[in-house]
Amino acid sequence: MKLTTDRIVDAGMAAFAEVGYQGLSMRQVAERLDVHAGSLYYHVRNKSALLRLMADRVARQAYDAGTEALAALPEEADWRRRVEVQVVTLRESIKRHAGGAILLAGSPKVLSAGALSLMERLLRTLADAGVPAEDLIVVADTLLSHVTGFVLQEQSESQTPAIGEQELADLRARYPLTVATAPIHDQDERFLRSVRLICATVRARCEGWGCECAAVPRSMPEVELRHETE
Repeated sequence: MKLTTDRIVDAGMAAFAEVGYQGLSMRQVAERLDVHAGSLYYHVRNKSALLRLMADRVARQAYDAGTEALAALPEEADWRRRVEVQVVTLRESIKRHAGGAILLAGSPKVLSAGALSLMERLLRTLADAGVPAEDLIVVADTLLSHVTGFVLQEQSESQTPAIGEQELADLRARYPLTVATAPIHDQDERFLRSVRLICATVRARCEGWGCECAAVPRSMPEVELRHETE
């Protein structure tokens, strides 16, 4: 089969999922493709370039998914709703790739065009809402860091060990709030609620700024939340 950049990126993604950033090498990628390492450099000049291509693939898929979700919103959708669909589709997209969260977290450092496009669109959404320029990057970075951190936790979670009734009773006695609140929400609902809490914090801050984002309703119907997480 002809060696192409796409095939190299495919192999790089597979290797990255197994060995991570530090363990990834061009030689490993070549072995997966059953070619000499030197033949890769005609298409991808080094490991940094490969990482950029890999991050760009994940980010562009997320960007395209976000574009589709934004287009489906009603015209009256407020800034919080537009933020929501961007971060929800981002989470869904990077979850499809083992190691996707780590790739995306490092994507600005390798100047991934796809990742920069994601950030630019989110910044524009926040700017259009009236968030002051000096706080734009802080809010956007908080949201994107939350997404990558959440997915990183999801992708690295181990199986919960089985525990007996007595051990569970002991845990409840020692950590009552932690044990009581742990099973309240599934992952999708927990993520959506966390994003809405971040947006609510921005909105509260906006009241002090006197910007447009403070003018949106304080709450969203719970039925909408249930619908989105079904």
